[in-house]
Amino acid sequence: MHVFIAGSTGFIGRALVLRLRRDGHHLTAWVRDEARARSRLGAEIDLLPISGDDAAMRETLASCDAVVNLAGEPLIGRWTTRRRAQIVESRVQLTERIVRAMEQTANRPTVLISGSAVGYYGDRGDEVLAEDSAPDDDFLGNLCQDWERAALRAEDFGVRVVALRTGIVLGRDGGALSKLMPPFRLGLGGPIGSGRQYMPWIHLHDHVEIVAKALGDARYTGPVNATAPSPVTNKEFAKALGRALHRPAFAPLPGFVLKAALGEAASVLLTGQRAVPEKLDRLGFPFQYEVLDAALTDIVGQASEVEIHAAAAS
Repeated sequence: MHVFIAGSTGFIGRALVLRLRRDGHHLTAWVRDEARARSRLGAEIDLLPISGDDAAMRETLASCDAVVNLAGEPLIGRWTTRRRAQIVESRVQLTERIVRAMEQTANRPTVLISGSAVGYYGDRGDEVLAEDSAPDDDFLGNLCQDWERAALRAEDFGVRVVALRTGIVLGRDGGALSKLMPPFRLGLGGPIGSGRQYMPWIHLHDHVEIVAKALGDARYTGPVNATAPSPVTNKEFAKALGRALHRPAFAPLPGFVLKAALGEAASVLLTGQRAVPEKLDRLGFPFQYEVLDAALTDIVGQASEVEIHAAAAS
């Protein structure tokens, strides 16, 4: 299968490239910085610059079987007017450009797997949220709706579309854990805000497997909650990470501190969604990491054991 990938140099994208290469797929990455992409992805991946014209993209898409769109600027950071525009452009407008090029390609790909996020649902407390739950009307809720709407327009010309409403992706060398680990390693970690907000998480391995499965399985269509079956509260997450690192996890980060630093963007960390993968369960997707403790042990457990033995030997 020839797969066109946007967002290939990101945390999830790099893992997906390795997974698809292992299966022998031919990959073309749509990239902003060719030198950076080449250094991260290797010589076996074809590169197409985003700065190029759409004619080149249409020519490439004509030879592709599938498109995976994981592109998107990070959400953490103060949401200035300019930053909001960058966030929207990197998700909605980039997706619109891909779909428009697909529409104008005669021999087009048959499936589009496009990113979205559990922010679609907004802050819903303890409410269990499946794919048919209503969206929220805040910035993230509207962003995700527009993002999905841009992707789903490809259904109008016969393309199967999967919109992955992704939770917090946990893995080595990037993602949320790379920012959470330093204070936890120092014994300064703990709940954020009240700690009662839910954190719908997923192990990087399982997220990549969902994409790989969705590429070839026609039953995967429409919105899909890309989250583990057992969402936890932020307080429970902090305790689990502390256990994996053999560190205390009692130092809370007050909500007012985050709001002072990040403004409205603090809502990403202070609110949550109890999202569950109802559609994946119905499809029988085989999660390797259903429980948070097992996921964190796989990701950080070995490193923490090395630290303990090193400390004992010194």
